[in-house]
Amino acid sequence: MLFTSESVTQGHPDKMADQISDAVLDACLAQDPNSRVACETLLKTGLVVLAGEITSKAVIDYPAIVRKTVEQIGYADATWGFDATTCAVMCAVEQQSPDIAMGVDEGEKGETGAGDQGMMFGYACRETPELMPMPIMFAHQLTAGLTRLRESGELDYLRPDGKAQVSIEYDDETLQPKRVHTVVVSTQHAEDVTTEQIRSDLLEKLIKAELPAELLDSETIYHINPTGRFVVGGPMGDAGLTGRKIIVDTYGGMGRHGGGAFSGKDPTKVDRSAAYMARYIAKNVVAADLADRCEVQLAYAIGVAAPVSVLVQTFGTAKVDETRIAEAVREVFPLTTGAIIEALGLRKPIFQKTAAYGHFGRENEGFAWEKKDKVEALKNAIGAAAVS
Repeated sequence: MLFTSESVTQGHPDKMADQISDAVLDACLAQDPNSRVACETLLKTGLVVLAGEITSKAVIDYPAIVRKTVEQIGYADATWGFDATTCAVMCAVEQQSPDIAMGVDEGEKGETGAGDQGMMFGYACRETPELMPMPIMFAHQLTAGLTRLRESGELDYLRPDGKAQVSIEYDDETLQPKRVHTVVVSTQHAEDVTTEQIRSDLLEKLIKAELPAELLDSETIYHINPTGRFVVGGPMGDAGLTGRKIIVDTYGGMGRHGGGAFSGKDPTKVDRSAAYMARYIAKNVVAADLADRCEVQLAYAIGVAAPVSVLVQTFGTAKVDETRIAEAVREVFPLTTGAIIEALGLRKPIFQKTAAYGHFGRENEGFAWEKKDKVEALKNAIGAAAVS
Protein backbone atom coordinates (compact mmCIF):
# COMPACT_ATOMS: atom_id res chain seq x y z
CA MET A 1 0.00 0.00 0.00
CA LEU A 2 1.23 3.47 -0.87
CA PHE A 3 0.18 6.69 0.85
CA THR A 4 1.28 10.14 -0.30
CA SER A 5 1.29 13.54 1.40
CA GLU A 6 2.55 16.95 0.31
CA SER A 7 3.90 20.08 1.93
CA VAL A 8 4.72 23.54 0.59
CA THR A 9 7.28 26.15 1.61
CA GLN A 10 6.52 29.44 3.31
CA GLY A 11 6.95 31.16 -0.07
CA HIS A 12 4.12 29.26 -1.72
CA PRO A 13 1.42 31.86 -2.49
CA ASP A 14 -1.29 30.10 -0.47
CA LYS A 15 1.04 29.82 2.51
CA MET A 16 2.01 33.47 2.11
CA ALA A 17 -1.68 34.29 2.44
CA ASP A 18 -1.99 32.14 5.57
CA GLN A 19 1.04 33.80 7.17
CA ILE A 20 -0.24 37.31 6.44
CA SER A 21 -3.66 36.48 7.89
CA ASP A 22 -2.06 35.06 11.03
CA ALA A 23 0.35 38.01 11.30
CA VAL A 24 -2.70 40.29 11.40
CA LEU A 25 -4.26 38.05 14.06
CA ASP A 26 -1.07 38.13 16.16
CA ALA A 27 -0.87 41.91 15.90
CA CYS A 28 -4.43 42.20 17.20
CA LEU A 29 -3.91 39.71 20.05
CA ALA A 30 -0.66 41.40 21.10
CA GLN A 31 -2.61 44.58 21.89
CA ASP A 32 -5.99 43.09 22.76
CA PRO A 33 -6.14 39.39 23.76
CA ASN A 34 -9.92 39.42 23.33
CA SER A 35 -9.76 40.49 19.68
CA ARG A 36 -12.22 38.86 17.31
CA VAL A 37 -10.51 38.24 14.00
CA ALA A 38 -11.52 36.60 10.74
CA CYS A 39 -8.93 37.77 8.24
CA GLU A 40 -8.63 36.52 4.66
CA THR A 41 -5.78 37.32 2.27
CA LEU A 42 -5.53 37.23 -1.52
CA LEU A 43 -2.24 37.63 -3.39
CA LYS A 44 -1.42 38.06 -7.03
CA THR A 45 1.40 39.82 -8.90
CA GLY A 46 2.15 43.06 -7.07
CA LEU A 47 -1.03 42.96 -5.00
CA VAL A 48 -2.19 41.90 -1.52
CA VAL A 49 -5.87 42.19 -0.58
CA LEU A 50 -7.02 41.86 3.04
CA ALA A 51 -10.69 41.20 3.74
CA GLY A 52 -12.71 40.05 6.70
CA GLU A 53 -14.20 41.01 10.03
CA ILE A 54 -12.09 42.32 12.90
CA THR A 55 -13.36 43.71 16.21
CA SER A 56 -10.50 44.81 18.45
CA LYS A 57 -9.17 47.61 20.61
CA ALA A 58 -5.87 47.23 18.78
CA VAL A 59 -4.65 49.92 16.42
CA ILE A 60 -3.30 48.10 13.39
CA ASP A 61 -1.20 49.32 10.46
CA TYR A 62 -2.30 46.66 7.99
CA PRO A 63 0.05 47.59 5.11
CA ALA A 64 3.06 47.56 7.45
CA ILE A 65 2.17 44.07 8.73
CA VAL A 66 1.72 42.79 5.18
CA ARG A 67 5.06 44.19 4.00
CA LYS A 68 6.96 42.91 7.04
CA THR A 69 5.52 39.42 6.61
CA VAL A 70 6.28 39.27 2.89
CA GLU A 71 9.84 40.42 3.57
CA GLN A 72 10.28 37.76 6.28
CA ILE A 73 9.11 35.13 3.83
CA GLY A 74 11.84 36.20 1.42
CA TYR A 75 10.20 38.21 -1.36
CA ALA A 76 12.20 41.45 -1.23
CA ASP A 77 13.36 41.59 -4.85
CA ALA A 78 11.01 42.57 -7.68
CA THR A 79 12.94 40.41 -10.13
CA TRP A 80 11.69 37.35 -8.21
CA GLY A 81 8.10 38.24 -9.10
CA PHE A 82 7.02 39.87 -5.85
CA ASP A 83 8.42 42.64 -3.68
CA ALA A 84 7.47 43.55 -0.10
CA THR A 85 8.40 47.19 -0.64
CA THR A 86 6.45 47.95 -3.80
CA CYS A 87 3.43 45.61 -3.67
CA ALA A 88 0.05 47.31 -3.35
CA VAL A 89 -2.02 46.57 -0.24
CA MET A 90 -5.81 46.90 -0.26
CA CYS A 91 -7.98 46.50 2.85
CA ALA A 92 -11.65 45.57 3.04
CA VAL A 93 -12.00 44.91 6.77
CA GLU A 94 -15.18 45.46 8.80
CA GLN A 95 -16.28 44.60 12.33
CA GLN A 96 -17.59 41.19 13.32
CA SER A 97 -21.32 40.72 12.82
CA PRO A 98 -23.14 41.70 16.04
CA ASP A 99 -25.31 38.59 15.67
CA ILE A 100 -22.24 36.33 15.81
CA ALA A 101 -20.68 38.42 18.58
CA MET A 102 -23.82 38.06 20.70
CA GLY A 103 -23.71 34.26 20.45
CA VAL A 104 -20.03 34.12 21.36
CA ASP A 105 -20.18 36.71 24.16
CA GLU A 106 -23.43 35.47 25.69
CA GLY A 107 -23.09 31.78 25.03
CA GLU A 108 -25.09 29.12 26.80
CA LYS A 109 -24.99 29.46 30.63
CA GLY A 110 -22.81 32.55 30.36
CA GLU A 111 -19.83 30.71 28.88
CA THR A 112 -17.99 31.70 25.72
CA GLY A 113 -19.99 30.25 22.84
CA ALA A 114 -18.51 28.64 19.76
CA GLY A 115 -17.98 31.16 16.97
CA ASP A 116 -19.54 28.83 14.40
CA GLN A 117 -20.98 25.38 13.92
CA GLY A 118 -18.89 22.55 12.52
CA MET A 119 -16.89 19.41 13.19
CA MET A 120 -13.16 19.20 13.83
CA PHE A 121 -10.78 16.25 13.82
CA GLY A 122 -7.54 15.40 15.58
CA TYR A 123 -5.26 12.48 14.79
CA ALA A 124 -2.18 10.72 16.15
CA CYS A 125 -0.30 7.50 15.38
CA ARG A 126 3.00 5.79 16.14
CA GLU A 127 4.68 6.23 12.76
CA THR A 128 7.04 8.99 13.91
CA PRO A 129 8.42 10.24 17.25
CA GLU A 130 6.04 13.20 16.96
CA LEU A 131 3.11 10.74 16.74
CA MET A 132 2.28 11.99 13.26
CA PRO A 133 1.80 10.16 9.94
CA MET A 134 5.16 9.61 8.28
CA PRO A 135 4.32 10.95 4.79
CA ILE A 136 3.36 14.45 5.98
CA MET A 137 6.22 14.69 8.49
CA PHE A 138 8.78 13.80 5.81
CA ALA A 139 7.20 16.24 3.36
CA HIS A 140 7.43 19.02 5.97
CA GLN A 141 11.07 18.15 6.65
CA LEU A 142 11.85 18.60 2.96
CA THR A 143 10.07 21.94 2.56
CA ALA A 144 11.59 23.29 5.77
CA GLY A 145 14.95 22.05 4.49
CA LEU A 146 14.48 23.98 1.24
CA THR A 147 13.96 27.15 3.26
CA ARG A 148 17.05 26.53 5.40
CA LEU A 149 19.22 25.93 2.32
CA ARG A 150 17.94 29.18 0.81
CA GLU A 151 18.17 31.34 3.92
CA SER A 152 21.63 30.08 4.87
CA GLY A 153 22.94 30.88 1.40
CA GLU A 154 24.19 27.33 0.90
CA LEU A 155 22.08 27.13 -2.26
CA ASP A 156 21.78 30.80 -3.15
CA TYR A 157 19.91 30.12 -6.38
CA LEU A 158 16.83 28.89 -4.50
CA ARG A 159 13.78 31.14 -4.32
CA PRO A 160 10.98 31.13 -1.69
CA ASP A 161 8.32 29.09 -3.54
CA GLY A 162 8.52 25.31 -3.40
CA LYS A 163 6.76 22.00 -2.82
CA ALA A 164 7.57 18.48 -1.68
CA GLN A 165 5.64 15.23 -1.83
CA VAL A 166 6.50 11.90 -0.21
CA SER A 167 4.99 8.48 -0.91
CA ILE A 168 5.49 5.86 1.81
CA GLU A 169 5.10 2.14 1.16
CA TYR A 170 3.24 0.38 3.98
CA ASP A 171 3.07 -3.29 4.86
CA ASP A 172 -0.32 -4.50 3.63
CA GLU A 173 -0.94 -6.59 6.74
CA THR A 174 0.55 -4.60 9.62
CA LEU A 175 0.05 -1.17 7.99
CA GLN A 176 3.51 -0.20 9.27
CA PRO A 177 5.79 2.02 7.11
CA LYS A 178 8.39 0.00 5.19
CA ARG A 179 10.25 2.41 2.93
CA VAL A 180 10.16 5.66 1.01
CA HIS A 181 8.74 4.81 -2.40
CA THR A 182 8.78 8.20 -4.18
CA VAL A 183 10.01 11.72 -3.42
CA VAL A 184 8.92 14.76 -5.41
CA VAL A 185 10.56 18.17 -4.89
CA SER A 186 9.85 21.30 -6.93
CA THR A 187 11.55 24.58 -6.11
CA GLN A 188 11.58 28.04 -7.60
CA HIS A 189 15.10 28.97 -8.70
CA ALA A 190 17.27 31.58 -10.36
CA GLU A 191 17.23 31.63 -14.13
CA ASP A 192 20.96 30.94 -14.58
CA VAL A 193 21.18 27.62 -12.72
CA THR A 194 20.94 24.34 -14.62
CA THR A 195 18.37 21.67 -13.93
CA GLU A 196 21.20 19.16 -13.54
CA GLN A 197 22.78 21.18 -10.73
CA ILE A 198 19.45 21.62 -8.95
CA ARG A 199 18.74 17.89 -9.10
CA SER A 200 22.21 16.93 -7.90
CA ASP A 201 22.22 19.46 -5.06
CA LEU A 202 18.74 18.66 -3.79
CA LEU A 203 19.29 14.92 -3.87
CA GLU A 204 22.43 15.15 -1.76
CA LYS A 205 21.89 18.26 0.37
CA LEU A 206 18.15 18.00 0.93
CA ILE A 207 16.61 14.58 0.40
CA LYS A 208 19.45 12.41 1.68
CA ALA A 209 20.17 14.89 4.46
CA GLU A 210 16.58 15.09 5.70
CA LEU A 211 15.15 11.58 5.22
CA PRO A 212 16.33 8.47 7.13
CA ALA A 213 18.91 6.54 5.10
CA GLU A 214 17.42 3.20 6.15
CA LEU A 215 14.13 4.09 4.43
CA LEU A 216 15.77 5.07 1.13
CA ASP A 217 16.94 2.31 -1.20
CA SER A 218 18.03 1.67 -4.76
CA GLU A 219 14.41 1.52 -5.91
CA THR A 220 13.31 4.83 -4.38
CA ILE A 221 12.07 7.13 -7.14
CA TYR A 222 13.10 10.81 -7.20
CA HIS A 223 11.39 13.57 -9.18
CA ILE A 224 13.27 16.84 -8.67
CA ASN A 225 11.90 19.84 -10.58
CA PRO A 226 10.29 17.39 -12.99
CA THR A 227 9.14 20.09 -15.43
CA GLY A 228 12.77 21.18 -15.83
CA ARG A 229 12.12 24.87 -15.08
CA PHE A 230 10.55 26.80 -12.19
CA VAL A 231 11.72 30.41 -12.46
CA VAL A 232 8.33 32.13 -12.25
CA GLY A 233 6.86 31.39 -8.84
CA GLY A 234 5.15 32.88 -5.82
CA PRO A 235 2.15 35.18 -6.43
CA MET A 236 3.41 35.92 -9.94
CA GLY A 237 3.06 32.26 -10.88
CA ASP A 238 -0.19 31.55 -9.04
CA ALA A 239 -2.75 33.43 -6.97
CA GLY A 240 -2.62 32.79 -3.24
CA LEU A 241 -5.58 32.51 -0.86
CA THR A 242 -5.93 31.95 2.87
CA GLY A 243 -7.16 28.48 3.78
CA ARG A 244 -6.33 26.59 0.59
CA LYS A 245 -3.78 24.25 2.18
CA ILE A 246 -5.84 22.66 4.95
CA ILE A 247 -4.49 19.15 4.32
CA VAL A 248 -0.91 20.43 4.40
CA ASP A 249 -1.82 22.15 7.67
CA THR A 250 -3.07 18.96 9.31
CA TYR A 251 -2.26 15.28 8.64
CA GLY A 252 -1.55 15.10 4.92
CA GLY A 253 -4.86 13.36 4.29
CA MET A 254 -4.17 10.49 6.69
CA GLY A 255 -6.71 11.76 9.22
CA ARG A 256 -10.09 13.21 8.30
CA HIS A 257 -10.72 16.94 8.10
CA GLY A 258 -13.83 18.90 9.05
CA GLY A 259 -13.28 21.38 6.22
CA GLY A 260 -12.60 24.57 8.18
CA ALA A 261 -9.30 26.40 7.68
CA PHE A 262 -7.25 27.72 10.60
CA SER A 263 -5.29 30.81 9.60
CA GLY A 264 -6.63 34.29 10.26
CA LYS A 265 -9.14 33.06 12.85
CA ASP A 266 -9.09 33.97 16.54
CA PRO A 267 -9.60 31.09 19.00
CA THR A 268 -13.33 31.63 19.50
CA LYS A 269 -13.56 30.08 16.04
CA VAL A 270 -13.69 26.38 16.89
CA ASP A 271 -12.45 25.55 13.39
CA ARG A 272 -9.09 26.36 14.90
CA SER A 273 -9.24 25.94 18.68
CA ALA A 274 -11.23 22.69 18.70
CA ALA A 275 -8.97 21.18 16.02
CA TYR A 276 -6.01 21.95 18.26
CA MET A 277 -7.78 20.34 21.23
CA ALA A 278 -8.68 17.27 19.15
CA ARG A 279 -5.00 16.83 18.24
CA TYR A 280 -4.04 17.29 21.91
CA ILE A 281 -6.47 14.56 22.92
CA ALA A 282 -5.46 12.11 20.19
CA LYS A 283 -1.76 12.58 20.87
CA ASN A 284 -2.15 11.94 24.58
CA VAL A 285 -4.30 8.87 23.98
CA VAL A 286 -1.55 7.34 21.83
CA ALA A 287 1.23 8.52 24.16
CA ALA A 288 -0.61 6.86 27.06
CA ASP A 289 -0.50 3.57 25.09
CA LEU A 290 -4.26 3.35 25.07
CA ALA A 291 -4.16 2.89 21.27
CA ASP A 292 -1.68 2.87 18.40
CA ARG A 293 -3.84 5.15 16.25
CA CYS A 294 -6.44 7.60 17.42
CA GLU A 295 -8.81 10.00 15.70
CA VAL A 296 -10.97 12.39 17.70
CA GLN A 297 -13.99 14.26 16.36
CA LEU A 298 -15.47 17.25 18.17
CA ALA A 299 -18.59 19.03 16.90
CA TYR A 300 -20.09 22.37 17.95
CA ALA A 301 -23.14 24.56 17.45
CA ILE A 302 -22.74 28.33 17.06
CA GLY A 303 -23.21 30.15 20.36
CA VAL A 304 -23.09 26.92 22.40
CA ALA A 305 -20.03 26.39 24.57
CA ALA A 306 -19.96 22.60 24.96
CA PRO A 307 -19.53 20.19 22.04
CA VAL A 308 -22.66 18.55 20.69
CA SER A 309 -20.70 15.33 20.15
CA VAL A 310 -17.37 13.73 21.04
CA LEU A 311 -16.14 10.67 19.14
CA VAL A 312 -12.95 8.66 19.71
CA GLN A 313 -11.92 6.09 17.10
CA THR A 314 -8.88 3.83 17.30
CA PHE A 315 -9.26 1.70 14.14
CA GLY A 316 -9.00 -1.57 16.01
CA THR A 317 -5.78 -0.60 17.83
CA ALA A 318 -7.27 0.21 21.26
CA LYS A 319 -5.76 -1.53 24.29
CA VAL A 320 -8.94 -0.87 26.28
CA ASP A 321 -12.57 -0.42 25.29
CA GLU A 322 -13.07 2.68 23.12
CA THR A 323 -16.07 3.70 25.21
CA ARG A 324 -13.87 3.90 28.29
CA ILE A 325 -11.34 5.99 26.38
CA ALA A 326 -14.07 8.41 25.30
CA GLU A 327 -15.33 8.66 28.89
CA ALA A 328 -11.79 9.37 30.12
CA VAL A 329 -11.35 12.03 27.45
CA ARG A 330 -14.48 13.86 28.62
CA GLU A 331 -13.23 13.66 32.20
CA VAL A 332 -9.65 14.82 31.58
CA PHE A 333 -9.87 17.41 28.81
CA PRO A 334 -11.73 20.76 28.87
CA LEU A 335 -14.02 20.84 25.86
CA THR A 336 -16.02 24.05 26.16
CA THR A 337 -14.86 26.87 23.92
CA GLY A 338 -13.59 29.15 26.67
CA ALA A 339 -11.90 26.32 28.56
CA ILE A 340 -10.05 25.19 25.41
CA ILE A 341 -8.81 28.74 24.85
CA GLU A 342 -7.49 28.97 28.42
CA ALA A 343 -6.04 25.45 28.57
CA LEU A 344 -4.05 25.89 25.35
CA GLY A 345 -3.10 29.54 25.87
CA LEU A 346 -4.73 30.67 22.65
CA ARG A 347 -5.09 34.36 23.43
CA LYS A 348 -1.38 34.92 22.87
CA PRO A 349 0.19 36.05 19.56
CA ILE A 350 1.55 32.60 18.63
CA PHE A 351 -0.18 31.96 15.36
CA GLN A 352 2.02 33.27 12.55
CA LYS A 353 4.56 30.52 13.14
CA THR A 354 1.83 27.88 12.80
CA ALA A 355 1.05 29.06 9.27
CA ALA A 356 3.88 27.22 7.48
CA TYR A 357 5.11 23.61 7.75
CA GLY A 358 2.01 22.32 9.53
CA HIS A 359 0.15 23.09 12.73
CA PHE A 360 0.86 19.66 14.24
CA GLY A 361 3.91 17.58 15.07
CA ARG A 362 6.17 20.58 15.70
CA GLU A 363 7.20 19.78 19.26
CA ASN A 364 10.02 22.35 19.43
CA GLU A 365 7.73 25.33 18.78
CA GLY A 366 6.13 25.35 22.23
CA PHE A 367 2.59 24.71 20.99
CA ALA A 368 0.53 23.57 23.98
CA TRP A 369 -1.51 21.12 21.90
CA GLU A 370 1.68 19.12 21.22
CA LYS A 371 2.35 18.39 24.90
CA LYS A 372 1.97 14.87 26.27
CA ASP A 373 1.12 16.03 29.77
CA LYS A 374 -2.24 14.26 30.14
CA VAL A 375 -0.91 10.72 29.89
CA GLU A 376 -1.11 9.91 33.59
CA ALA A 377 -4.46 11.64 33.98
CA LEU A 378 -5.91 9.50 31.18
CA LYS A 379 -4.53 6.31 32.69
CA ASN A 380 -5.91 7.23 36.10
CA ALA A 381 -9.30 8.05 34.63
CA ILE A 382 -9.54 4.66 32.97
CA GLY A 383 -7.98 2.77 35.86
CA ALA A 384 -4.64 1.06 36.17
CA ALA A 385 -6.17 -2.40 35.93
CA ALA A 386 -7.87 -1.63 32.64
CA VAL A 387 -4.70 -0.22 31.10
CA SER A 388 -2.53 -3.15 32.12
